[in-house]
Amino acid sequence: MMNYGYYDGEYAPLNELKAPVLDRAFYFGDGVYDVTTYVNGRYFALSDHYDRFVSSCRLADIKFDMSISELTAIFDKLVELTAPEGDALVYFQASRATAERKHSYGDNEKPNLFAYVKPIKRVDMFEHVKLITEPDIRFEMCNIKTLNLMPNVLANKKAERAGCYEAVFYRGSTVTEGSHSSVMLIQGDTVVIPPLSKFILPSVTRKYVGLLCEKNMIKCEVRTFTLDELYSADEILVGSASSMIRRASHIDGAPCGGKAAELYTKLANVYYDCYVNG
Repeated sequence: MMNYGYYDGEYAPLNELKAPVLDRAFYFGDGVYDVTTYVNGRYFALSDHYDRFVSSCRLADIKFDMSISELTAIFDKLVELTAPEGDALVYFQASRATAERKHSYGDNEKPNLFAYVKPIKRVDMFEHVKLITEPDIRFEMCNIKTLNLMPNVLANKKAERAGCYEAVFYRGSTVTEGSHSSVMLIQGDTVVIPPLSKFILPSVTRKYVGLLCEKNMIKCEVRTFTLDELYSADEILVGSASSMIRRASHIDGAPCGGKAAELYTKLANVYYDCYVNG
């Protein structure tokens, strides 16, 4: 079945969908985005993704006013056209406007909504991944899910060339997040998740790991952690909307983790149940 997309009121096969070159996303990357999944006939954590999307719009001064029900109706149509019986990734973005190229913008610009759906397969949460570390050279607005992802793109390509799944960013000695995922640890009997700040995205996966730890009496600590702690952790976890959570077997070419299999199995199982069944 063909993947379908939506742009400003029009539905079309994704490779046929058209947008104006004067869309500010085209020449400034002037917009924000979010990603969720459609799993087992439902959207996972859609209200959380919507809230983050609206927050990103507000912080970027983009006047997005579509309700969650209006947005869901668009997603429903795309799912119906693309993946009515399976799991799917749902991508959506708002650019500031279609306008002539200049840095400044009007106070009442109408944003453009773009969205698409593509079928996905659920990842194996017990398949190990390999990681590298990279200095975090991004700007200091990482809490906005902006379209400007050049450092992330380059770091992820470097990881791919090294035969790895992900690049883990750090500032000074402090770990922030991955190029396209959140990074967490297991140390002893405790899951460690980073605190929210302008240096990391407010990851929905990170949020649900914390909530599920609390619900299932798994010790959880919210704090920053260093590269040294990352290297010596009992488990290094990476998580994202489409990949749930997985643990690392190698980082920067050296073996890591593998010391908290029982606790990871408990966490992975409760997360999977939440992801699939709500």
